[in-house]
Amino acid sequence: MHAEPATLLQLSRLSRHFPTPEGPFPAVDDVSFDLVEGETVALVGRSGSGKTTLLHLLAGLDRPTHGALRFRGEPLHERSEEQLAAWRARHVGVVFQFFQLLPTLTVLENVLLPRELAGEAAHGGEATARGLELLERVGVADQARKFPEALSGGQQQRVAIARALVNEPALLIADEPTGSLDSQTSKEVAELFTELAGDGTTLVLATHEPDLAQRADRILRLVDGRLATTEAA
Repeated sequence: MHAEPATLLQLSRLSRHFPTPEGPFPAVDDVSFDLVEGETVALVGRSGSGKTTLLHLLAGLDRPTHGALRFRGEPLHERSEEQLAAWRARHVGVVFQFFQLLPTLTVLENVLLPRELAGEAAHGGEATARGLELLERVGVADQARKFPEALSGGQQQRVAIARALVNEPALLIADEPTGSLDSQTSKEVAELFTELAGDGTTLVLATHEPDLAQRADRILRLVDGRLATTEAA
């Protein structure tokens, strides 16, 4: 008999309102759902529907205006900025649409940077082995000593995924990870995310790509900051 997967994140009436001259704008408004360990969830919706804001809340990159966010039962919304940054460094990996690799660092150095930010050794045999192992996993180990500008967009996104995984995060967040890639490279990156999900990585990704969304366990549709529908992929 298998145990039920544990709840990783719990959102309770989570909202993020931004001030405007016309009054508060509800970018995320009264959103509630649970995310369990090992699950893949796709956030879909039109541009401006609140997907990126919700991802930033889940990753601890922003704070809610109202509501509660709990990680394994612990209330993240009550933590200080310093505590939240430490939690994020240890438990969250983030993949951005435009890669955000540092141009003055090699591919391997970019991958190992989160270790340094988390206060762990980012140099030496063990760290280098970890970085090369991840680059091998995403198919770009032969690019380790190059600088990002020498890589294609698809290769840079693979490096960004390796960087997000280097601290073995409990949660991987991806914001339009195939949005700036051509169709063939998008398919390859989507397949990589499918492999990660098969390994038990917990994923939340925002996407406009139907193929990527259909690979998820659940699809959550946002409309004007609110959770409109939730469905099995």
